Amino acid sequence: MCDAPLDVGAILRRYAAARPSAVAALTAQQRRALADLGACRTEALGGRVEQCSCCGAREYLYNSCRNRHCPKCQAGCRAEWLDREASYLLPVEYHHLVFTLPAAVAELARHNPRLIYNLLFEAASQSVREVAANPRHLGAQVGLTAVLHTWGQTLSLHPHLHLMASGGGLSCNARGEIDEQPLWKSCRPGFFLPVRVLSRRFRGKFLAGLNAAWQEGKLHTADCAGLVCPRAWGKWLSEQRRQDWVVYSQPPSAGAEVVLKYLARYTYRVAISNSRLLHASAEEVTFSYKDYRHGGQSKELTLSTAEFARRFLQHVLPGGFVRVRHYGLLANRSRQAKLQQCRRLLWLAGFQAKLTAAVEPRPAAEQGQRSCPVCGLGRMEVVEILPAWPRPCPAAGEDSS
Repeated sequence: MCDAPLDVGAILRRYAAARPSAVAALTAQQRRALADLGACRTEALGGRVEQCSCCGAREYLYNSCRNRHCPKCQAGCRAEWLDREASYLLPVEYHHLVFTLPAAVAELARHNPRLIYNLLFEAASQSVREVAANPRHLGAQVGLTAVLHTWGQTLSLHPHLHLMASGGGLSCNARGEIDEQPLWKSCRPGFFLPVRVLSRRFRGKFLAGLNAAWQEGKLHTADCAGLVCPRAWGKWLSEQRRQDWVVYSQPPSAGAEVVLKYLARYTYRVAISNSRLLHASAEEVTFSYKDYRHGGQSKELTLSTAEFARRFLQHVLPGGFVRVRHYGLLANRSRQAKLQQCRRLLWLAGFQAKLTAAVEPRPAAEQGQRSCPVCGLGRMEVVEILPAWPRPCPAAGEDSS
């Protein structure tokens, strides 16, 4: 069997064509992702034809799908995000925390993604804000940016939250309300908040929210080891309370510019990039992954095309779900006013101009101004617009190739 293109979209396109019955069982969002990624940068989405003004060479350029799960469409989104987030940074230490759900709890996300992922955001962000507001630890409201990831290196279901926190904030009371005349309060150099305290607070908040959802009948547990029974649910919940939940805290980054690049790595990453694909045929897909249980060694994994598609599609988020959220000083409602207070207190005259210059985006090339890839002398000019094919969202039972 000859090799197929090393492209996630092409793999999903073949899967959809070969297994229409499996496509029918997917959610609407998964079917849309399947259709979008399969059509990305193909004639199905339309595009344009460019011709060299010198040698006459022609090039067909097809449009991108702009789906947030597409590995080919995230570079532009990442650049836009960097430009926007640049103005939010302060010249202080920033800390990277990772909140991870235990395997037994993570399994519930398979049938309750919106509920579980929202709980993860709420429990992690509230834990950090409450511990930071406690005067025994910091007594300040900090700025938080949280990014959801749902995958492991082998595309397994592994929900975890990357959270970037400012190493200090505006003085506040124990309820997190900023003082009328706030002061800037910094964390100890190289230290943010006690991880053990954060872990216990995170576990307690998440399980309390999970139990409330179960009591209200909002948690689907029929496929999870008989957890419909109150007695079984109570036993399972007690087991989770006895476990230590993982909260990882990384030492602060070197500076604001480093933080931006670091954030961008996690913000618009998708489950797997095309660069990790090593081999693809009609039956199998082989890709590389890092085995962190063995020191991050690079290894290879071969899956059937159907299993690869199943693993990839389980990371498609519910419609309208926001996977990057801001809290504390960066909460949308009063972000600018709070950041202005921080800058005044930190004597930040000129910092904004310095930061903006450091992350100045490269100007986009104007359409039609590229050099010819054939002769290198002429300019490529648009000579034809290619219309997109009619492409409704695949309904259950339809072939989305």
